[in-house]
This record gives sequence, structure tokens and C-alpha cells, in this order.
Amino acid sequence: MAPQPDDVTLTPSQYARVRKEAERALRQAGALGTLPTPIDEIMAVARVVEVKEDVLNNPGFLGKMRAKAAAAGQVVKRAASKVLGLFHATDGLIFISQTLMLVKKRFVGFHEAGHGFLPWQRPMYAIVEDCEKALDGDTAELFDREANVFASEVLFQLDTFRDMAEGDKFEIWTPVKLAKQFHASNYAAVRQYVSKSHQVCAVLVLNMPEIVEGAGFRATLRRAVQSPRFTEVFGSYVWNELYTPDDEIGALVPLGRRRSSGKRQIALVDRNGDTHDCIAESFSTGHQIFILIHSVKTLTATRILLAARA
Repeated sequence: MAPQPDDVTLTPSQYARVRKEAERALRQAGALGTLPTPIDEIMAVARVVEVKEDVLNNPGFLGKMRAKAAAAGQVVKRAASKVLGLFHATDGLIFISQTLMLVKKRFVGFHEAGHGFLPWQRPMYAIVEDCEKALDGDTAELFDREANVFASEVLFQLDTFRDMAEGDKFEIWTPVKLAKQFHASNYAAVRQYVSKSHQVCAVLVLNMPEIVEGAGFRATLRRAVQSPRFTEVFGSYVWNELYTPDDEIGALVPLGRRRSSGKRQIALVDRNGDTHDCIAESFSTGHQIFILIHSVKTLTATRILLAARA
């Protein structure tokens, strides 16, 4: 499986536009600074209501909705695979798969609310069907990337998650711990931790290792996320697509019931050909593995503050 690109990437102007709307939603909902972000209040200002019946697994339900929209000459955005979330713009209704874990349902809910709240999105489709690809995959559609960013900004209260994380030790356990306070998944929290970090850091998201007889295991790269400062130093780093026990990153993959393999020193070469000492550590959720990498120099740099003269 080829690694997936970062689906939340927008241009600076696109990101600023969506972030402004996310802040507006939080303020209108009276939810700015409230942890975890209250989803019902966000849906209310987005003028949508969640229908909590488990209907998305019923092909007949989806078929009827599509047929009704087609008969009325309305545009439907069809899902590429199993529908996990649906936004009925005409009626202001949201449907979320009841088979999802609670933290995933929250993100899907914010994503669907984003389709309703973003003023340029709501009129585009009468019905929007979202699948795994649209919510957290290699989506190429700006429409879904914007809704993903809206969901993330609302879920993590703009920069609140980052600010709280920076007040703690830089390590993989920090976003894992904060995920509980924000009622977010470990996956979303770790990505937020790196993507908004001021450190030179990156996280590799690996699929669970497959045991290979005589060769230990092999783990494929699902996605790599870099902090802005990491990209400044290393550029768009070319990561391996496959990891085994024989390479320094693969050696960090925890096996069995182990959640982590501790911290180890590795070396990375930057865009100028210079070698950097880095620290890498792992964390397994049982569904995916995170390898967090940061530059040692970044964390040990001394800041000198000069007092202003009277």
C-alpha cells in the first residue's frame, strides 16, 4: 500500500479562510475555550440536526435518498466506498454511522457540520456522502479538505491543543494524554501535535506490521506528517515505504502487546547534505504505529533573553 498524502493540506489563504470560519463557529456556539468542544452547540450554529438512527448501513435508505434527489434535479456528492457520514443540506440533517467509535463519530460530526457551516459549501450539494477516503485519506477534493480542517480546528480549539502541548515534555505520550481531554482519537491528536509544532519534528504513521517467516516483519508507511520547521530544514523528506527490523526506524516498531519500544537516536540528512542527530520513539494503538522523530538540536537550543533597559 502506497503512503497517503496529507489530506488536510490547504494553501495559506485557504487555511486562513477555513480557520476564520471555525473560530466564528466556536464563538457563536459559546464554545471557545470549552473542553471538550460541545458538538451539539456546533451543530446548532451550523443549523443542522443529527439523526441518531443507524440508517447508513441500510442500502435501501441511501438508494431512496439518492433517487429522491435525482428526481428533484438536485446534485448528490456520492461516496467512493462505505458511507460513514451524510449531510442532507436541503433538510439540514446529519447522519453518522453508529458503528464508529465515539471519538471517530465526533470528528465525523464536526466534518459534516463544516459542510453546513462553511457558507460557500452548503449550497453546492443537496446531499453529501462521506466515506473513509473523504474523511481521512488521500482525498484530492478541496471540498473535503476544507471540512477536515474545519473539524480539526473546532475539535482542537484552534491553537489550544498546541499551546497545552508546548507546556509539557516533548514526547509521544503528550498528545496521547491530551487526546483524552479533547475527546479526540490518538491519530488526530498526534497529527495535530506535529503539524502545529514549533519543533523540528515529524511523525510516521505505519500500518500494523505483518509477520514474515524468516524475516521478522514488514510494516508499510501509511502517512508522514512534518512540522513546518522540519520542512524548512529537511524539505519534503523522502521516507521509505517499507520498514523491517533491519533498519533503524523499523527497529522501533513494537511487537505483540508492547505499546512502545522506547527512545533511540537516529540520523537524518537535511536538504543541504548535513547530518542531524535525532531522537525517535514509537507508540502502537493496536491499529497503527506512530514513529515520532525530532531534532536533538531543536530541543537543546539555548534561548537568551535580554532584559530591556529602563
